[in-house]
Amino acid sequence: MRKLPYAVLTALVVSVLAGPVHAAALPADVTASQCIAGGGSVVISAVGDGSQAFTKRCMGGVHDGATVL
Repeated sequence: MRKLPYAVLTALVVSVLAGPVHAAALPADVTASQCIAGGGSVVISAVGDGSQAFTKRCMGGVHDGATVL
């Protein structure tokens, strides 16, 4: 069995460890102020016929795609 060079092994470990840290740093839900401060804008969309249900999402910026509370 062939052994991996230390540089390749180190790069692999760093990339595996960096993924979850980056994902955990982004919040699932943000406030409208956080969305705007992060460079995004709040987009409000009607769900169904639009009589009562709405969704609010941060579009663009740091919190792109996050639900706005």
